[in-house]
Amino acid sequence: MALRETKVSSLGELIDRVTPQQPDERTGRRRDSCVYHGSADAARTLLTSLDRLGGVSPPHTKTDLEEYILRNFARYSRPHLQHATNEWELLVAAQHHGVPTRLLDWSYSPLVAAHFATLGDAKADRVIWQLDWKRVHRQFGFPELALLIDDLHRLVGRDGRFTPWRMIGEGSHLKPFACMIEPPTLDARISAQSATFTLCSDTSKSLDEFLAEHGLEDALTRFVVPQAARSMVRDQLDLAGMDERRLFPDLDGVAGQMRRYYS
Repeated sequence: MALRETKVSSLGELIDRVTPQQPDERTGRRRDSCVYHGSADAARTLLTSLDRLGGVSPPHTKTDLEEYILRNFARYSRPHLQHATNEWELLVAAQHHGVPTRLLDWSYSPLVAAHFATLGDAKADRVIWQLDWKRVHRQFGFPELALLIDDLHRLVGRDGRFTPWRMIGEGSHLKPFACMIEPPTLDARISAQSATFTLCSDTSKSLDEFLAEHGLEDALTRFVVPQAARSMVRDQLDLAGMDERRLFPDLDGVAGQMRRYYS
């Protein structure tokens, strides 16, 4: 089955496309079971920040550096952490602050994904990826629940113990899997962005390629914003209050919104 793709030229079109036509039988509400990821280049595959560390045309992954990166973050971040953290929270904190990791950012809100997709002045089509994470969980034998960090020990670890170090060390010996994990709310940004992450056992290829290899093309949909429509969609997001001040509720967000608005 081919990857589904459709063009959207306004925020209204995007909302119409992602809203289920049939209401949920239990609640009567039209809510999907999907998460969203925005990219400023529709030609780019679903690359993690670890993939992008090696360049994206084509991707030259530097996964052999993954353990060194995480160990150094653990070493130097300790004075800045607000509380004691376990190893998975350390990985989430690293990703959240821009350190290259195998995690991929998603949001429960398509508007949040559209915000990140429409930033910048790159002369390229933009894309909002939609992932049916419950479909992915069914394929790999996980419950249709957003997994907490503690769930990884029980569901992935053979002896009830599964850490990022073990995941990196076992590498290709792991049984292939992909899943969605709910990050702890380490700061207000995670909550404001309705953030979540996908975790994949395989770091040798992009997430869309990995899912295709496991018959999960139908779990992904691409909503492409043509270059000509990017400015209008960006303006509509600003009118809806979907901007840096809301998604980064701190001084960085205030400065970022003002910098973009007056540029």
